[in-house]
Amino acid sequence: MNNLTLIIPAKKEAESLPVFLKELEQYNCEKIIVLQKDDIETIDSVKSFQKIHILKQKKNGYGNALIEGINNVQSDYCCIINADGSMNPKYLPEMLRTCDGKDLVFGSRYQKPGGGSDDDDFITTIGNFFFTLAGNILFNLKITDILYTYILGKTSSFKKLNLINDDFRICVEIPIKAKAKKMIYTCLPSYERERIGGKKKVNPLKDGLLILFEIVKYFFKKNSV
Repeated sequence: MNNLTLIIPAKKEAESLPVFLKELEQYNCEKIIVLQKDDIETIDSVKSFQKIHILKQKKNGYGNALIEGINNVQSDYCCIINADGSMNPKYLPEMLRTCDGKDLVFGSRYQKPGGGSDDDDFITTIGNFFFTLAGNILFNLKITDILYTYILGKTSSFKKLNLINDDFRICVEIPIKAKAKKMIYTCLPSYERERIGGKKKVNPLKDGLLILFEIVKYFFKKNSV
């Protein structure tokens, strides 16, 4: 797995990140932790770890963390995996194998058998069902979990997406642009664990509206994606 880099967005994850990095030590791959420069507590929590690269964001936001992380990857493949430990790294070898001949592999909590979540609640489950259905109908996506960003792919393919969203809208921007650029992708079942610590960063109402507007925007701008 030395041709793989993990992009680990972290925001106020001083409790979770050290535990998660300890778990990741068994995987022989690069690790880029992307966080805000004023998140001193999280930065201090991982100072004892070797073979990690801390990337301080020039801007803010989850999407921006992913964009800046992708732009700094040097390996052939990269994978988004959150610092809270909810995305289980045991799926990495299978995702990497499956990516052979493909551009992107999407982890899916709703693909059976094997998918599931200890972290999803009723509101986020309904929201994900609605947005996934909308993406599949409006853009002819073949995806089962549009809001989950446990995604492994070719670094060159990620960079060709020219991602622009600094917030959680990036979760729908990735598959919509991948489809528009005729990339080859697939989904694999992935069980989302309970987060190690901290609080969920998503605001269901605010971020849900932003994601809805993003889907509508791309629908009316299909030819310019």
